[in-house]
This record gives sequence, C-alpha cells and structure tokens, in this order.
Amino acid sequence: MISENDLKEMEKLGLEEKASRVEEMLSKKEKPRPFELGLYLALKMALELKNGQELGSMTSKIVTSWMTKYPESTVEEAIALAKQFFVNPSAIAAKIKEGFLKTDA
Repeated sequence: MISENDLKEMEKLGLEEKASRVEEMLSKKEKPRPFELGLYLALKMALELKNGQELGSMTSKIVTSWMTKYPESTVEEAIALAKQFFVNPSAIAAKIKEGFLKTDA
C-alpha cells in the first residue's frame, strides 16, 4: 500500500522520474488496475507534449503492447482515465490518489 507520505514525495518529482517510478511499479504487477495504467499513460503523454513530440508517438506503442497483455476493458478504461487527466486533472488526481491509498486486492 502507498502512504500519504509516498504520494507527497512523488509529487515533488519531475515527469521523467514519476513515469519511471510508475513503470517500475507496473513491472512488478501481473494484473495492474486501470488507474495505474492510466496514470502511467498520462505521464507518458505529458512527456510527449513536454518534449515537443506528437501526441501518440510513444504512447501508441505502449497501448498496443498492453492490448496483448491485458483485457481490452482494462486498456480502454486506462485510456479514458489518461484522457481525463488532461481535461479535468484535479478530479482524476483525486481518483488516482484514492486508488493508490487502497490496499491491493
């Protein structure tokens, strides 16, 4: 389980480090939750924009690889969550925080 302190520490990190940490967390999970995948995807999308790359230049490959690993419904929900991050970041941030603070099933 991730604590409030863990989340506060993560907020201080740059995009690259955040994406790296989430990627590391995902690599240890057989069945990641959609919000975990969505968070990673949103961070990678933000990196594309920050680096002046076309949106989807990196992230489309990530999503394609997910389609072979995870159920389609999980991937679709992750994509929707990542998109929401850009439209309404405070609402999705609260949802992500809530998900991280829940114990793993």
